[in-house]
Amino acid sequence: MAAYKFTGGDKLKAKLAELSKKVTNAAVVQVGFFEGTSEPNGASTPMIAAIQEFGAPAKGIPPRPFFRTMVAKEEGHWGEDLGAALLATEYDAEKALGQMGEVMSGELRESIVALTEPKLSDVTLLLRERFGNNPQEITFADVQKAREDIAAKIEPNVSGTQAKPLVWTGDMLNSITHKVE
Repeated sequence: MAAYKFTGGDKLKAKLAELSKKVTNAAVVQVGFFEGTSEPNGASTPMIAAIQEFGAPAKGIPPRPFFRTMVAKEEGHWGEDLGAALLATEYDAEKALGQMGEVMSGELRESIVALTEPKLSDVTLLLRERFGNNPQEITFADVQKAREDIAAKIEPNVSGTQAKPLVWTGDMLNSITHKVE
């Protein structure tokens, strides 16, 4: 068995103590939609995001799992990325987790933009055609009229972001953020 000799033990202990303080100055990064964020019409953005993620069958809204899809796709590299961020920030956990929050927020936005299924209902598409980027102007009577028109075989004529789930107004995308605690 080989024998090793270390010198400068006091310096090593001091450096390890310094690094330990840096690494323990933050514990978690949270990514998503935070309480207090609201849509232009006053609706809670976290609630809207949750309804889209999990669906609301009683309201005819199918699940569109953008968040779970992002986690399943991306979580495999987060540990390695955090390790690299810790090295790059000289083990400053708050800075490293902040960098991870930026990365994860971007991945969540990409997941929302990439989502195409399930497709929007014809009623929703017709409302988007009629109201452009002004969903706050839609009334219950407008929804009823769109339902009647779809039943009468009037077909919506929309494309691009108007025909895509979750990105119509950009409100959800613009509400994604992160925080380090």
